[in-house]
Amino acid sequence: MKTFDTLSQTMTHLQEQGYTYDFNLCSGHIECNALKLKLHPEDFDVDEMHRYEGMSSTDDNSVLYAISSKNGIKGLLVDAYGVYAENISEAMRKKLR
Repeated sequence: MKTFDTLSQTMTHLQEQGYTYDFNLCSGHIECNALKLKLHPEDFDVDEMHRYEGMSSTDDNSVLYAISSKNGIKGLLVDAYGVYAENISEAMRKKLR
């Protein structure tokens, strides 16, 4: 797994590797609006995870997940962690550890 200095560099690299869809985190699932697709924790795998801390504020933290679904859809999920992390179900929390 390659490491990069910035979130955008990592996203570009992963997009070149086929992670082309954008996923959004919801309470009990992730969704891809472009495909009108909802994936529950049992429907996908986290292939890579990268954490980034903001330069100006410790509250400006994010995590990037490279995700592949059981049916071959690959995409990226960017989420805050720490103070601003979303409230998610326990199943999603375990899946995204």
